[in-house]
Amino acid sequence: MYLGSTRVPSPAVLGLIIGLAVCFVVMALRYGGKLQTMELAAYDTFLQSQPQVMLRDPNIVLVKLSETDLRHQGQWPLSDGTVARLLRILLDQQPRVIGLDMYRDIPVPPGSEELVEVFSRNANIVTVKKLGDDKSPGVPQPYVVKDDDIVGFNDLLVDPGGIARRGILFMNYGQSDYRSLALLLALYYLHSEGIGAQSDPYHPEVLRLGKTTIVPFESDSGGYSGADARGYQFLLDFSSLGSAFTSLSLSDVLEDKLPKDLCRDKVVIVCASAESLNDFFFIPFSRSPDSGQRVFGGELHASAVSQLIRCAQRGTAPMDYFGEIPESAWILLWSVLGCVMGLKARSFWQFLVSNLCALSILVFGALALFRGGFWIPVVPPALACLFSGGLLTSFTAYREKAQRAILMRLFSSHVSRDVAEALWEQKDQFTDNGRPRPRELVATVLFTDLRGFASIAEKLEAGALIDWLNEYMEAMTKHVMSHGGMVNKFIGDAVMALFGVPVGRTAESEIDSDACSALHCALAMKKELEELNKKWSKNNRPTVNMRVGIFTGPLVVGCIGSVERLEYTVIGDTANIASRLENFDKTFDADNTCRILIGDATLRRLNGRFFTRKLGEVALKGKKRKVGVYQVLGLAEGRTGQTTRGHNQVETGEG
Repeated sequence: MYLGSTRVPSPAVLGLIIGLAVCFVVMALRYGGKLQTMELAAYDTFLQSQPQVMLRDPNIVLVKLSETDLRHQGQWPLSDGTVARLLRILLDQQPRVIGLDMYRDIPVPPGSEELVEVFSRNANIVTVKKLGDDKSPGVPQPYVVKDDDIVGFNDLLVDPGGIARRGILFMNYGQSDYRSLALLLALYYLHSEGIGAQSDPYHPEVLRLGKTTIVPFESDSGGYSGADARGYQFLLDFSSLGSAFTSLSLSDVLEDKLPKDLCRDKVVIVCASAESLNDFFFIPFSRSPDSGQRVFGGELHASAVSQLIRCAQRGTAPMDYFGEIPESAWILLWSVLGCVMGLKARSFWQFLVSNLCALSILVFGALALFRGGFWIPVVPPALACLFSGGLLTSFTAYREKAQRAILMRLFSSHVSRDVAEALWEQKDQFTDNGRPRPRELVATVLFTDLRGFASIAEKLEAGALIDWLNEYMEAMTKHVMSHGGMVNKFIGDAVMALFGVPVGRTAESEIDSDACSALHCALAMKKELEELNKKWSKNNRPTVNMRVGIFTGPLVVGCIGSVERLEYTVIGDTANIASRLENFDKTFDADNTCRILIGDATLRRLNGRFFTRKLGEVALKGKKRKVGVYQVLGLAEGRTGQTTRGHNQVETGEG
């Protein structure tokens, strides 16, 4: 297609350009963080859509401080003596490790000496500190602890929107490295089974815990973009929450209602679940901040401990994800796929259906992989597919509109509606970059001219002449189009019409039919001119006779001209011979309202459907080869295969 003077690339090349451009834009949006909210929403939806089979973990026991417990104790924080008594009761059941998820940075008498003694005599009690950040100064480690090895931080990571999705193992804070409460509890539990933290043999910088190598979370992992990836993070799977753990109230323990051996060889986490302490977090299963679907901090720590133990014992790895290069290739793939669909779509509904199918494959395929432990982004590829396909479809629609405008500008006034529609349906074979493709074909050319037009033009005023000529041209054009022909051009008072153009014919029967259509058109023109002469005679307007020349043969057809002005034309001896036949011996049968002459090449295609008489073998002007010239007298109704020959044969050259 030509737009101005610029040649537009082919659709395939343009599709590739659009695909690359859209991919670049989507990647810029993705790594610029503009798509993170949508991608994390998709992540949450995938989590919510998984079968709600909560993995019960008998290895973890929660001791929760509820609102009822707070009222019963009558104070917060709990006194050191109450905490010491609680720990002694739990230690009597010989748990592998106890996690005290309560800050004890300052003494809370009475009973501080008792609490110090409990910690000094038992090395399997892990307590907490808060590292803090720019918004919080943090909370120091308990005053009763001198050994940093039994202190873990209980900071939890919260994404924009207030949802916790990630757990953390290590954190570098200042000049020191700290371990999280969840990691310490898991390591204490696994130590009895001979499992500890070690480096992966192939990637020493990566942590291996038992059977599983835990790949660290990066700032752009999964659907994240520029996330805070400090420390050593991993994605929580939330397979164990709430009812997955055995839970007791603090009052049940203090009142000796603890079932026998309930805590033996287990992880016990003492934590607060009271609403007034506001230690609650939203998770991906929380439909909205107002839904009430929250979990308290101790439950999140317990879920992380459970996941780490499963990683070590069963080889259940945290969620994996693409690297930057594979993800970029993934987005490019869908961008190109969108372009392919845009090229193939021929209507809005085709585009809509194909994209719905593609996006369904993307979503359900990503969901299947997600359930297998692999997070594939869906928002960037979906946008790439829609944008690239939409842009290319829009361009294709614009291109087709422009091509149609070019074709209709060339042909709509000169061919019938059926021919125009056939042109459009075959545009892929017929056009090249929006212009009719040059081609060779066999067609029939019809020339007409008026006898004595010069003298008529001298007698009529300019306005009357144009009106008279337009009436004639309109009548002749109507018959050309109604017989499936194309008016190629008007040359003064002459008309050049083509049959078998621009939709090329390949079958001989079709070429024969075009030749017959040209003769039917000529006879209809003759009848029309007779009626016009009667009308003009009554109105004292000039009457006229017409000459017609028809010839069938090979032609070269195509467009000539500039972008601003194109003309569809034909080149070849066939057109020249048709013109010579019209102009042949102007004195011959001059009184005939419409003299119709054809060449032998046309006669052979009529199959005896018309009465003709042979005028002779003639060397037409400018031609060395003689052509058999025949005059058409009318239709051979009921006498197919018969022609009239030999009357008044003319053996002379062209007059």
